[in-house]
Amino acid sequence: MNLFSDEMRRNPFPLYEQMRIHSPVFKAPPPFDMWMVFDYENVKRVVSDHDAFSSAVPAPDNWFIFLDPPRHTKLRALISRAFTPGSIMSLEPRIRELSRELLNKAMERNEFDLAEEYSVPLPMMVIAEMIGIPIADWPRFRHWSDVILKLSYSMRGMEKDEEAASAGSGFAAVSVEMNEYLTEMIAQRRAGPREDLLTRLLEAEVDGERLAQKEILGFFQLLVVGGQETTANLINNAILCLIENPSQMIQLRSKPDLIPSAIEEVLRFASPLQWVMRTPKQDIILNEQAIPARSLVLAILGSANRDPKQFVHAERFDITRNPNAHVAFGHGLHSCIGAALSRMEARITLTDLLTRTRILELASNEPWQPRKALQVHGPAQLPIRFR
Repeated sequence: MNLFSDEMRRNPFPLYEQMRIHSPVFKAPPPFDMWMVFDYENVKRVVSDHDAFSSAVPAPDNWFIFLDPPRHTKLRALISRAFTPGSIMSLEPRIRELSRELLNKAMERNEFDLAEEYSVPLPMMVIAEMIGIPIADWPRFRHWSDVILKLSYSMRGMEKDEEAASAGSGFAAVSVEMNEYLTEMIAQRRAGPREDLLTRLLEAEVDGERLAQKEILGFFQLLVVGGQETTANLINNAILCLIENPSQMIQLRSKPDLIPSAIEEVLRFASPLQWVMRTPKQDIILNEQAIPARSLVLAILGSANRDPKQFVHAERFDITRNPNAHVAFGHGLHSCIGAALSRMEARITLTDLLTRTRILELASNEPWQPRKALQVHGPAQLPIRFR
């Protein structure tokens, strides 16, 4: 079993099914020093039982998603002051404009790479503009994202992988570069505040406390990846799911009011984020397995979201599914702070793609290459043909 091979990452779901049946809580074999949890009930417990499981894992220590209460609670409250529902909704006209511009350029031909030309650059541009990064610096922003994505290869047991060798050093170098860039941007905002996320982060205050630059840098890095990678994969996976399920594509074209429901089903069926990490705070029994304190635990969201004990006909892609209590954006204190933005971007892009085309199909029979982050699910390139 190589859960991290390209072939497995394209389609891990048959393996997930076998693991849920035979070993829903599983101690991974060497060289991986970790436990894996596959069933919905236990995955949900791992991600939401904050008394039993810690988010402090081998990862950047200034990313607030890897902190526990009370520090996590305070930092999330500070960041939420700058990441309000109102500020997210105000972005809709600009996202529509960016979507239209990218599609106009791409659709000058009857074939284009959906990932490279549309679904990856769109959320990147949205996040860059939110932060306040000038258009001229977008290529630099893309480079940072590519380097941070590879950080997952530095996970325990991946030391011999060719990507792992440069992952840690690459991230360290990019962190220095991003911090220098951020220092300059912070000085500019303090001299003249603007209507952007960075200004709001600098001004946010809870109980007399503000974010330190190290914490802003951590959120900056988290946005670079989480703010665009999840959305890019959600868009790509949505189109893949619809192409592979033509009756669902026909139904969605005839009933566009089903787009929000279709997005939830893509999140469940082809979860953009496949797993998250936790560590037990003390020795714990999970599904009759004794997991030692401080072990690395991977909660496999992508498997939980296909668990037939939770979802009727779980292996069926159904855009009308209701209820749909997936855990694609996590659950509890650490649920994704940008979920509303990701859903809005997906709604706008799916609407545009379906209204501006009559037929969408894959332009290549080659197996798609997974993106360069082990924890995500989605293609690095996605050539499509349309009418």
